Amino acid sequence: MTHIDAGAGPAEVHPVRAPVRAGGLTAAEVAERVARGQVNDVPVRSSRSLTEIVRANVLTRFNAIIGVLWLIMLFVAPIQDSLFGFVILANTGIGIVQEWRAKQTLDSLAVIGEARPTVRRDGIAAEVGTGEIVLDDLLEVGPGDKIVVDGVCVEADGLEIDESLLTGEADPVLKRPGATVMSGSFVVAGGGAYQAAKVGREAYAAQLAEEASRFTLVHSELRTGISTILKYVTWMMVPTAIGLVVSQLVVQHSALKDSVARTVGGIVPMVPEGLVLLTSVAFAIGVIRLGRKQCLVQELPAIEGLARVDTVCLDKTGTLTEGGMDVSELRALDGYDEAYVRRVLGALGESDPRPNASLRAIIDAYPDSEDWRCVESLPFSSARKYSGATFSEGDGQASTWLLGAPDVLLPDGSPALAETGRLNERGLRVLLLARAGGDLDDPGITRSVTPAALVVLEQRLRPDAAGTLGYFTAQNVRAKVISGDNAVSVGAVAAKVGLTGTAVDARRLPADRDGMARVLEEGTVFGRVTPRQKRDMVGALQSRGHTVAMTGDGVNDVLALKDADIGVSMGSGSEATRAVAQIVLLDNSFAGLPSVVAEGRRVIGNITRVATLFLVKTVYSVLLALLVTAWQVEYPFLPRHLTLLSTLTIGVPAFFLALAPNTERARPHFVRRVMRYAVPGGVVAAVATFTAYLVARHHYTGPGSLEAETSAATLTLFLVSMWVLAIIARPYTWWRIALVAAMGAAFLCVLVVPGLQRFFALELVGTTLPWVAVGIAAVAAAALELLWKWVGRRFPA
Repeated sequence: MTHIDAGAGPAEVHPVRAPVRAGGLTAAEVAERVARGQVNDVPVRSSRSLTEIVRANVLTRFNAIIGVLWLIMLFVAPIQDSLFGFVILANTGIGIVQEWRAKQTLDSLAVIGEARPTVRRDGIAAEVGTGEIVLDDLLEVGPGDKIVVDGVCVEADGLEIDESLLTGEADPVLKRPGATVMSGSFVVAGGGAYQAAKVGREAYAAQLAEEASRFTLVHSELRTGISTILKYVTWMMVPTAIGLVVSQLVVQHSALKDSVARTVGGIVPMVPEGLVLLTSVAFAIGVIRLGRKQCLVQELPAIEGLARVDTVCLDKTGTLTEGGMDVSELRALDGYDEAYVRRVLGALGESDPRPNASLRAIIDAYPDSEDWRCVESLPFSSARKYSGATFSEGDGQASTWLLGAPDVLLPDGSPALAETGRLNERGLRVLLLARAGGDLDDPGITRSVTPAALVVLEQRLRPDAAGTLGYFTAQNVRAKVISGDNAVSVGAVAAKVGLTGTAVDARRLPADRDGMARVLEEGTVFGRVTPRQKRDMVGALQSRGHTVAMTGDGVNDVLALKDADIGVSMGSGSEATRAVAQIVLLDNSFAGLPSVVAEGRRVIGNITRVATLFLVKTVYSVLLALLVTAWQVEYPFLPRHLTLLSTLTIGVPAFFLALAPNTERARPHFVRRVMRYAVPGGVVAAVATFTAYLVARHHYTGPGSLEAETSAATLTLFLVSMWVLAIIARPYTWWRIALVAAMGAAFLCVLVVPGLQRFFALELVGTTLPWVAVGIAAVAAAALELLWKWVGRRFPA
């Protein structure tokens, strides 16, 4: 039921400062307002500026720590011990470049998908950018249009506005001239015009647009999990680093420069600095890849969110079927003459200035005869499922006609309903033309109708729908078709694209959430769904633990799109749906969804994979520092050694692994899933390395023995880290095997090329200790295999 609003709204506006004219402002008046700055200078897409991107990538907590350590090393040690600083500079530069490219992609796509409201000036209606609207402009609106600035209604033809995004009230509000219209609301039925009373940052639309189109790298489980990990790493790092400093500088009484170098060598690898960078790069490259496929990601974590989706709710129109329809048959009822019925349909088409797809097909098939005059019209509403008009016919008589869903306009048992059912079973859409005995504004008008004809419409199936649904089935993502059309008809259409299952009439759905959720679990196709029910159905599925994506292009999809975990809108959809959706398919291709899902899965799966590599290093670095402090011995590594190990076993492999294909569905509990492998892996690596180091300390004696001890420990840690990499790289493909082999070959080159030996201070002395190191690493590798298998069984993901 609609509410009549005589002027009250969610908020008051300032009085209109200019007289209202039907033709709108003149060019001179527009120029005058522009000169005064009374322009709707709303913020453009809130993607980060280049300065903000540089600041976000450079001014981080860990960059500050490593930067200070790097400056220290530049003064006290050879340049090879400062390589870690140059690596950080390169990584940061890569992050800045990739995010800048992603920003350019997003901003260029945003221009394509930008809404252009219709403004009437000098008596001519034309589309302009939202930033070109000036105070007192006259804006025309119709179904699906968003109210972009606060204003006052000037013209109204059955104008119904949904203000639920502002007030939470789902029922549309009937607007009459003089009523307030608020930016952020949208038109669900009828049409009209309103005069801009607040523009720019004064209007709520500026805040809404900025929020809806935000480029962000936050508010995702992945990034939240990484932040949590980094917080714990900081807590562990501070006391461990203090203990290491005391151990190396005070207890050992070693040379200052060597002690500082080894202290820094123990602190630097505790920082998983590349993990944040790699996550940002993976997200940014995901945006660029999707941008090339005309997919606008309005909120960056949406890539991640869609990868976690296990249920996709599809609106039939615009996803399974194309927007256009064709009239395939006209069946006159109850003795009505077909020629007369055609004249009625032509007049109905003429009465609606903004026809929907069904009425547009009727207009194309039955042009208006122009001898009937429309006295009053009632635009189509997805809530009531019909439209109507009252005409003064050529002989002066008046008649009222309704056009809508047969099962809404007719009582149960009507013969026309049986015929409608047979047509619906063939996947055809059927509208009933009926003569009404009451007034259009009478809520009970449908109780006194006389059926006149059935209009049979044939819907155009999207050629890509079957393949896309097949992809979701293969990926264990359940599809639910939710439509306002007849359930039998929708079920037949769904069957044509390979989606089988029970068709349910939503009017018979339980009102309570639990009952609705039970039916939704079992059913596949739902017809006669109201906009409010779409929203309730999304909530019911979420209450069962499902991650829900909602696709749609019509104004009746807005509430469900907003409440779904991920909202996906077509580029040709209404302005309101594009505003609330996180992802917009600019080419209107439903086939673009698998690309988004695949990109999200690639990002999350690969980041989860490589995060284990980074955190194994953090765990073994902290544990090695603790063991060194407890045993009061020199730290076994210089920064150059750990830079070499990090580059070959983590940095280079992680970059390739993070960008590799990955179709595994994203799973929750990122921190737990990463740490369950990182902790045992790091403990084994640290124990094996420290054991080899202690054995080497007992084996080698005399001056210069520390370099031999370091070389043995480095060999052990490299071999164990390589085994961790080999486990992470599974399942093996040719390029993953080649990647692991290349890293091993690179380390071998360092060991055998004299110049590289001297540069990295690595020289294996004798044959006994190197083989002991290999043996210790082999035992550690076997322990890793057993531990990780046990962890997988004991703590399943």
